[in-house]
Amino acid sequence: MSNKASTWPNGKKIAVSVTVMFEAWTEGKAPSYSVQASALKSGVADAASQAWATYGGRVGVWRLLRLFNNLGIPATFFTSGRCAELFPEAVKQIVSDGHDLAAHSYAQDVLLTYCSTVDEQRNLIRKSISSLTDLTGHKVTGWGSPGVAFTPEANDLLVEAGLKWHTDVTYEDLPFRVHTPHGVIVAVPTTDFSDNRVLKSNPRDYYDAQKGTFDYLERSEDQSLLVLVMHAQFGGRPLVTSVIEDVLRYVAKSPHVWFTRHDALADWALHSDRDLHSYADRYFKSRASVAKK
Repeated sequence: MSNKASTWPNGKKIAVSVTVMFEAWTEGKAPSYSVQASALKSGVADAASQAWATYGGRVGVWRLLRLFNNLGIPATFFTSGRCAELFPEAVKQIVSDGHDLAAHSYAQDVLLTYCSTVDEQRNLIRKSISSLTDLTGHKVTGWGSPGVAFTPEANDLLVEAGLKWHTDVTYEDLPFRVHTPHGVIVAVPTTDFSDNRVLKSNPRDYYDAQKGTFDYLERSEDQSLLVLVMHAQFGGRPLVTSVIEDVLRYVAKSPHVWFTRHDALADWALHSDRDLHSYADRYFKSRASVAKK
C-alpha cells in the first residue's frame, strides 16, 4: 500500500502548529489560577483574578498577533464565544490577519461535561460557533474543549454542527480520522506542556521544554508534530511573549519545518490514505517489512 502520509507537504519533517487559547469567563467568574501567591478563602469573589483574566483580550491577544504577523507565522486561535461580546475588535482582527478562528466553548466555566443532557451539549456547541461566525462571517471548522473536557457524544455533535476537526486529543501524535453517525471528523493532537505550566515559576522553562522537544523530533523522527500552546492572558504578557518569540525564531531556523494551522492538519488527515498513522506503523511495521526483503 502506498503511504501518502509519509511526509508533510513539500517533504517537511516537522509540522509546527502555533495555538493560542483566547479565553473568557462568564460574569463574576474567574480562572482558578492567577499569579497571586495566596488564594482567597472559598466563596469569596476574587476580583483580582477576574481582572487578571481580561488581560488576554485587552492586551495579550494583540501582542501575540503582532508577533506572529512580524514573523510571518500562521496560528490557530481557540476563542471563547464570549470573547466576541467582550473583545469583538480583537476577534475580528484574528480573521483579518489571516489566522484561523476555532471555537473554544462559550466560556471557560461552561463545559460540555457540565451539561446534563445531549441537547444541552448540542446547544452549547452551536452557541459557541454562532457567536464567532455572526461577528466575523468566518466559517469556523474546528473546536477545542476547555481543559480538554470532552464527552463521549462530542465527536458526533461536532460533526452534526458542521465542524471538520477538534483538538481534544492527548493520546496520539498525528492527526487521525474519527467516524461518527453524522460523518468523519479529524482529531488533531494537543500538547501536555503549554505556557501556563510555568505560570508561577521561570518562563524560560517553556523555551527549554520546547527546544528540547523540537531537537529530539528533528533528530529522531521522519514525520512529527509539535503543537505550541499559549494563552492570551498569560503568554501575551511581555515576560512570556519574549520566550515564545525565542522559541519561534529557533524553530524557524530549521529547513525541515512546516508552520501550519490546525485546519490544514485536518485537511492532511482527510486526504491521507488511512484513518490512523500510529507510531508502531510508522517506525516498526514499515522497517520490519523492509527487513524481510
